[in-house]
Amino acid sequence: MAGHRQSRKFRYISWAVAGAAVVAGAGIAAQTSMAATTWPAQKTFTGRAFDTCTAPSLSAMKAWHDGFYGAAAVYVGGKNRGCSQPNLTASWVKSVSSVGWKLIPIYVGAQPPCQTSSNPEKLTAATAASLGTSDASDAVAKASALGIKAGSPIYLDMEPYDTTNTSCNDAVLTYVRAFDKQLRVKTYRAGFYGFTSSSAKAIATAKDKTDLPGNLWYALWDKNYTTTADWPWGSTQYTNHSRGHQYMVNSKETRGGYTLTVDRDAWDAPVAITG
Repeated sequence: MAGHRQSRKFRYISWAVAGAAVVAGAGIAAQTSMAATTWPAQKTFTGRAFDTCTAPSLSAMKAWHDGFYGAAAVYVGGKNRGCSQPNLTASWVKSVSSVGWKLIPIYVGAQPPCQTSSNPEKLTAATAASLGTSDASDAVAKASALGIKAGSPIYLDMEPYDTTNTSCNDAVLTYVRAFDKQLRVKTYRAGFYGFTSSSAKAIATAKDKTDLPGNLWYALWDKNYTTTADWPWGSTQYTNHSRGHQYMVNSKETRGGYTLTVDRDAWDAPVAITG
């Protein structure tokens, strides 16, 4: 995602590498299947969304709420989050929600051991499970402090890596499963942001779907505003409002006198429960 937890320089370096059990892709049932847990009703949004590194000011968010975008992604935490967030507070979340914005929480967790870029937090085969659990607990704590309530999704950001490196890929899947399992223990829904050429592909094509995310936000920069026409995997996967598509990056736009550089997303998936 453009200019998020890393500088763009390091992001492009990392891309060079790529050149209760829950089943992913079964929609709402898969996201709420923990026994003896009362889940809040899922809140979904279908329409255009944007993501940008630093949460914009409240004034900018008010100006941008002009009918084109209806949702915005916010980086709630993670040691690999690259931008400071002076605007992202519980008061900001409450205010932009009252304006009508839907929010998409994203957490930049540990990154794969086979990435070439330098990140503050990288997972290993030995630490993948424990890091996944602790990072998920931190993600929930950060989201909750912002007023993002139980039942909300948290999308785990996993940047590109060499999925043909079996040991690396296995470690990533271990981390993701531990992260998602802990989210669900705390009654938050599991989502995942990744690339159709690598990280998202690893999730969508994994033979063992146990504890993988129920919502998939895929990066495919084809400039097509859709979550269906360019969906690269089985048509029965991630149905029932479980897909997001980042279809354009680094779009410099001016709305209501405020200029932001954003990534564009087609959205048909859960959003935060706030207010």
